[in-house]
Amino acid sequence: MTELHKILQHYWGYPQFRALQEDIIQSVMKGNDTLALLPTGGGKSLCFQVPGLALPGLTLVISPLIALMKDQVENLKKRNIKASAIYSGMNAREISNVIDNAVNENLKFLYISPERLKSDLITLNIEAMKVSLLAVDEAHCISQWGYDFRPPYLEIAEIRKRIPTVPVIALTATATPDVVVDIQQKLGFKKNNLFQKSFARPNLTYLVYKEEDKYGKLLKIINGVKGTGIVYVRNRKRTREIAEFLQRNSISATWYHAGLTSDLRDKRQQQWVNNEVRVIVATNAFGMGIDKPDVRWVVHLDIPDNLEAYFQEAGRGGRDLLRSYAVLLYDDQDILNLDRNLALSFPDIQFIRSVYQALMNFAALPIGTGRDKTIDFDLPEFCSHYRFDPAITFSALQLLEKEGYILMNEAFHSPSKMIIKVSKEDLYRFQVENSKYDGLVKLLLRSYSGLFTTYVALNEKALARKAGIMPDQLVYGLNKLHSFEIIDYIPQAEHPQLVFLIPHLPAKDLHISKKNYRDRKEMAKKRLEAVKEYVQDTSQCRSRMLLAYFGEKSALPCGTCDFCRRKKPDLGPLIYEAIAVRVKKLLLERPCTIDEIFSEAYDVNEDQLLHVMQYLLDNKTVTLLSDLRYQWIK
Repeated sequence: MTELHKILQHYWGYPQFRALQEDIIQSVMKGNDTLALLPTGGGKSLCFQVPGLALPGLTLVISPLIALMKDQVENLKKRNIKASAIYSGMNAREISNVIDNAVNENLKFLYISPERLKSDLITLNIEAMKVSLLAVDEAHCISQWGYDFRPPYLEIAEIRKRIPTVPVIALTATATPDVVVDIQQKLGFKKNNLFQKSFARPNLTYLVYKEEDKYGKLLKIINGVKGTGIVYVRNRKRTREIAEFLQRNSISATWYHAGLTSDLRDKRQQQWVNNEVRVIVATNAFGMGIDKPDVRWVVHLDIPDNLEAYFQEAGRGGRDLLRSYAVLLYDDQDILNLDRNLALSFPDIQFIRSVYQALMNFAALPIGTGRDKTIDFDLPEFCSHYRFDPAITFSALQLLEKEGYILMNEAFHSPSKMIIKVSKEDLYRFQVENSKYDGLVKLLLRSYSGLFTTYVALNEKALARKAGIMPDQLVYGLNKLHSFEIIDYIPQAEHPQLVFLIPHLPAKDLHISKKNYRDRKEMAKKRLEAVKEYVQDTSQCRSRMLLAYFGEKSALPCGTCDFCRRKKPDLGPLIYEAIAVRVKKLLLERPCTIDEIFSEAYDVNEDQLLHVMQYLLDNKTVTLLSDLRYQWIK
């Protein structure tokens, strides 16, 4: 067993890597800049976490998603791997503590949100951190041609100059061919080095229906397909309306969106993951980092703005490689709404300047101040105060974000944290001199380890139960210890936040590049046209259309989508048996991809072969391996 396999087995309990994972990791271990393009659920995080443990120093991970970043850090800690994160909303003391641990080699993984890369604390200390690997998650964010461009990602090239011998691994689940090239250029790859797993999902059936009665069709789908599923909509309010509609029709369902409290989001997510509820109705805030294998269907009741988002969301179905369905329902109004949404997404530049100035007033920031300042930000309150239209204002804020002026974070739960600021000797002296706080100090020391070196998440209710007091009494004691500067206590918070990335400029000096504005609008329009074509074109295989969008131009028809079903061949028993016998003979020799089967059985009709393979797969005569090869079940 190799060292890499030992790490995989010891920390994750897996006996072997998935397809392409080992090749990617070996490339990283050789010191090569590496781009890994793996579909959602393809195991991207292991591609940098395993080599990160095998290499001697620190792995620096750039990630834009705070919730996912925190989730990965917690999962590493559960495996006794030292990890921490720096992201918007943390105060200077917390950040300084994390950096000290990184410099002093007390961490194996340090996650940083991209906007923090400009911070002096990062740039001045990165060379002292003994970084051995730089990992860039959601790497498509570095490309202005991508659907989710984030200017702070461009700072990664500057960070690389400070650690020039450190290899980079870039990872993404969605990138068109142009974006693949752009990622490698922007990250300064020494030579192009792409590992790409096919986007093909043979077990996923794509269905698109023009439907006036969407709710009625949704009921038919849910009642016709066993198992759990996801319903995606744009509007938070509709998540509840649809979930309650399903409940009235005897279907267990709940709803999920970013406006719910963190505890409630976690509770509902776990109810669905544990099959306590069958259906979760959600906005696109749901699904990132969730790897539930047995999702049998994903229904979109609204059309997404781009195929990248659709592919990721639809791809949450069928990760166990069994038959699953990705269904998109639309009507004429949905097509009109797409054009309307595009217009709303690009307000005029003068309005953007007005929103920027209102933001500065809202945050009470004098000109020249505010860099890295974080404020709690409630969009409805802001719009009500300044009499702005919420939809257009949100678009203006997104454009300010894309120009690198601000960063918006959805509400996320930040638990209470504390660290002991004094030495052990000074703490003992304080306990002797202040006996009324001795019990509380001892309670903290018994309950948590590492309090002298790092911030530790607190659970005030659990501590209060252990001490036999009310939670507000415990919080009072913590605040008193904080006022004595014995501890640094940071109470929990959960609010949407806005970060100012540069000092306050006069609105007239705000630079919104007209070229960038035009280019982004043109790219958004192209992505919109691609969505429209996918939805409205009834003359092509759905899977082939999606694969072609991501650069796979020669894919075979899937044989299962609504287009392929309409042209399904009428196979008699003799033709079916003849094809099945040839497939069996081939697959008993070795597992094969559908392309290899078709190549070997070159005189078999393509549509007939696909029909037979679908039948064999659905009846569990063959199985689909993780590398998209079919295997005969002996």
